[in-house]
Amino acid sequence: MESKIIRKKFLEFFKSKEHQIVSSAPIVNKNDPTLMFTNAGMNQFKDYFLGNKVPTSRRVADTQKCLRVSGKHNDLEEVGIDTYHHTMFEMLGNWSFGDYFKEESIQWSWDLLTEEFKLPKDRIYVTVFGGDPAENLQPDNEAYQLWKKIVPEDRILYGSKKDNFWEMGDQGPCGPASEIHIDLRPEEEIAKIPGKNLVNEDHPLVVEIWNIVFIQYNRKADSSLEPLPEKHIDTGMGFERLVMAIQNKTSNYDTDVFQPLIKFIADHAGKKYGQNPQDDIAMRVLSDHIRAISFTIADGQLPSNNKAGYVIRRILRRAVRYAYTFLNFREPFLYKMVPLLAKQFEEVFPELKEQQDFVQKVIQEEESSFLRTLENGLKRLEQIKAEINGKTDTIDGKTVFELYDTFGFPLDLTALIARENGLKIDEEGFQEEMAQQKDRSRKAATTETGDWQLVHAEEHEPEFIGYDHLQSASSIVKYRKVKAKKKEQYQVVLDTTPFYAESGGQVGDTGYLEVGSEKIPVTDTKRENDLIIHLTDKLPADPKAEVNAVVDVKKRQLTKNNHTATHLLHAALRQVLGDHVTQKGSFVNDKVLRFDFSHFSKLSDEELTEIEKIVNKKIRENIPLDEKRNVPIEEAQKLGAMALFGEKYGDFVRVITFDPKYSVELCGGTHVQATGEIGFFKIVSESSVAAGVRRIEAVTADEAEKYVNQNLDVLNLIRATLKTTGDPVKAVGDLLEEKNTLAKQVEAYQGQEGQTVKEALLEKSTNFGGINCIIESLKISSADTLKNIAFELRNQVENLYLVLAAEIEGRPHITVMLSDNIVKERSLNAGKIVKDLAKEIQGGGGGQPFYATAGGKNSAGLPKVTEKATEFIKSTVA
Repeated sequence: MESKIIRKKFLEFFKSKEHQIVSSAPIVNKNDPTLMFTNAGMNQFKDYFLGNKVPTSRRVADTQKCLRVSGKHNDLEEVGIDTYHHTMFEMLGNWSFGDYFKEESIQWSWDLLTEEFKLPKDRIYVTVFGGDPAENLQPDNEAYQLWKKIVPEDRILYGSKKDNFWEMGDQGPCGPASEIHIDLRPEEEIAKIPGKNLVNEDHPLVVEIWNIVFIQYNRKADSSLEPLPEKHIDTGMGFERLVMAIQNKTSNYDTDVFQPLIKFIADHAGKKYGQNPQDDIAMRVLSDHIRAISFTIADGQLPSNNKAGYVIRRILRRAVRYAYTFLNFREPFLYKMVPLLAKQFEEVFPELKEQQDFVQKVIQEEESSFLRTLENGLKRLEQIKAEINGKTDTIDGKTVFELYDTFGFPLDLTALIARENGLKIDEEGFQEEMAQQKDRSRKAATTETGDWQLVHAEEHEPEFIGYDHLQSASSIVKYRKVKAKKKEQYQVVLDTTPFYAESGGQVGDTGYLEVGSEKIPVTDTKRENDLIIHLTDKLPADPKAEVNAVVDVKKRQLTKNNHTATHLLHAALRQVLGDHVTQKGSFVNDKVLRFDFSHFSKLSDEELTEIEKIVNKKIRENIPLDEKRNVPIEEAQKLGAMALFGEKYGDFVRVITFDPKYSVELCGGTHVQATGEIGFFKIVSESSVAAGVRRIEAVTADEAEKYVNQNLDVLNLIRATLKTTGDPVKAVGDLLEEKNTLAKQVEAYQGQEGQTVKEALLEKSTNFGGINCIIESLKISSADTLKNIAFELRNQVENLYLVLAAEIEGRPHITVMLSDNIVKERSLNAGKIVKDLAKEIQGGGGGQPFYATAGGKNSAGLPKVTEKATEFIKSTVA
């Protein structure tokens, strides 16, 4: 059975059980402060479990793109080494939000696996939670009895809290879990050791394929558990492992999920998969990592040096390292795999096919960059070998960490190269350095969050009314105390709020909560999944009292100006540059707007002028806002609305239109009622953000006026300085031309000066013990002239020992120049000599063995320099 048929059958099965089939959320998690990436199928449904949002359907199923390479779910170093760990993987799942519970979920899982997928019943084992006395949790006998109706008792195993009690995090919904495992070993191995002895023992062929979680508790901040008012089902089945089981393979990488990629790699490397273990590991790494890299970029996360972007860069570099070291790819290769991957997933995850060229370009640039870094790292290793030079056979942990942190060298790469050179690495020292870095990161990011304190019973979801109102009579639904970076704050949820929560590139509103005579500033408004959270430094004296929630009107208006301007800019960019332009990120506040977009070359001045001209024309047209709310997604797409890659849209969306022939976008942000409110738009800068991504920064309204006036002030100042009423550009050009003429004259004078001084110095040359010495104190116009004199004398005088103590523009300088034979035969070093002489002028310096310079503060010490230099050479030849 082909993998795409397996996926289809799973979804059709649950559709027949009245489940709504939903699309995968983006792999990059944007509105959840606890997660960098989507690492489980349930992430997009957290608000349903937390009770922050009412589900549109109580039964849901999907296949979700997941990534596990950070935090407690970090399998990166195992990927490729074994045959079943992955970075990016698909998780098939079905959910019940307060609907069915244990009986249905257990029965359906058995029916699907054994009836639809025909997996052998005698190879399947199940585990149930065995209880935990420390938490006063009883064994899950209910699940045991339900399984007992389906499978023999000797195939039902009690599991530990670690394996069979699932938690969302340190706090939140949780509950016992029942796992389904399958034994894929040959019959002769099964005869020796029964499968039940290998469940949860990390055997590559006795693997968990499905986890059914019975969410029935809430974990509080004090670690205690309380029963949830409604019970939920959350299941997750690893698609790649399921395919391995159904296709009767012994490795995920032997299935049709990975084999087309592995064959592509093998063909280009001139190798065959299955013949050399090290080559096989490299091919598995590449076939796995390209999936994580490609889908993450397609979902809007570019490789970078921080947070989620750094994780993707690390994965990419690990792949490049394996390709370089074991498959002998010296040029970028990963990007060539993207079309094959895009074709493979076009039916289930079409976003990669739609952005294929862009994703390829980003990966190719990243590969090229790291290949250069890789070579630099290898050169650094050569230096390390030279420094060690037989003194030890071990590269210390700090140096290994430097290679990891600076050059992106994974530990095993440094270990491999060390072995090739007869060296070892201090792995323990490396781990200590790594632990210190992680500890620093952890401390920097530590946030203590208390339990939500319920003030008013929630009768409905908290409502956002900020599109229509800038203040509202509200009640506090709940609040909690948060401590981050030693600062205490409160997170407050209102039943009704006009405050826009930060999302979609637009900053959160500020303002205040008025309770009686109290005015409590709202310092920011954040979004946690779908919950709107107001940040305050204190609570009202009476949290139950009615609250007047008031948004900062001026800040909101200026922010709206900038947000609408990004829509007008986006349309103008597509008009001038082409339809390949798509938004890749934005930042909008009351001061400035930043807009990132896909384009592969720097914009010309003419293009920028044309873009700015179009936007300002649309502002002057005063186009009214056409806002449609709760539009079915299919209808919005028919209207031509532009959706952003990496955003998760529901079944109903908000469509923002400024002229249906110009700008139609899906957007949840705030906007002006007509474009004329923006006033004026001015581009401030255009730059590169990453491969294939450009950034325009611009200002509008008050800030645009201020920007233009500041530049006019500068222009007027230039006119006044140049004493011209004409064209200042011509006046500056004339001034530069005059400067260049004078510079050439000065250069000529300095050259003549240098020749005169040089001739005078030649006449003062004296011989000490076969060394021609020129030791003089002088005044000269420039350091360059002094340098030229020294090098010319070196070319003219054999066995030269030259020390010049010069005053240049009131500051003391020393130059030491030695002939090569003096350096070799007399073991003299200009750098050491000049450092010693520089003490006399309260300065310092250095250079090469034959030439060195120094500068200082005390010109009065120059005579002492020449005296000391003379004594030094006399003592040397004595």
